[in-house]
Amino acid sequence: MTHSPWAREYERTPHEYVLGTQPSEFASSIRELLSPGARVLEVGCGEGRDSVFFATRGCDVTSLDVSAAGLRKAERLASAHGVRVRWVCGDAASDIPDGPFDFVYSCGALHYVPRDRRPGLFDRLAAVTRPGGHHAHVVFTDRRVHVEMREQIDYFTIGELRRVYAGWAVLECESGLITCAQDGTRHRHSVDRLVARKARVSGP
Repeated sequence: MTHSPWAREYERTPHEYVLGTQPSEFASSIRELLSPGARVLEVGCGEGRDSVFFATRGCDVTSLDVSAAGLRKAERLASAHGVRVRWVCGDAASDIPDGPFDFVYSCGALHYVPRDRRPGLFDRLAAVTRPGGHHAHVVFTDRRVHVEMREQIDYFTIGELRRVYAGWAVLECESGLITCAQDGTRHRHSVDRLVARKARVSGP
């Protein structure tokens, strides 16, 4: 089962958005790839800020998270913005909804999936994606580690995420650092960020 400390944090703060209500920088950066009506799946949506952002741009959004408390906040945020999102409470390692989807997205979530479950997860995500569809992910890597909230992470190695998408058109892949202060101390996490497009079906 996927382990994330955020489920406890969302439960502890029912009236506060721990990660805020504005879309993440990553979600904002890939918005031009999302056309109105696109079917989007977010894996590990937390309190819903990016899913709601996609919905306000006219996308048909389905969002999965293991935390019921996080999804309750997400539903309130969607209502405040006047949009609808299909919220699914489940484990990313085993409960990916049926597609097809035009866009699969995750930001800071897939590294919580145990390493031995990831091949099956990525196979499933590819299977529910339409030909020509996109995936966009940010994952924590092992180049710089800061453990917060007693989290248990199977960190991605540098380049591991790109290798998963060896058969796709990789539009963006970069390693970097992000600044965080969720545990009360200012620190950095190393991340890999990837955007890739699935091959289109060949003609006759």
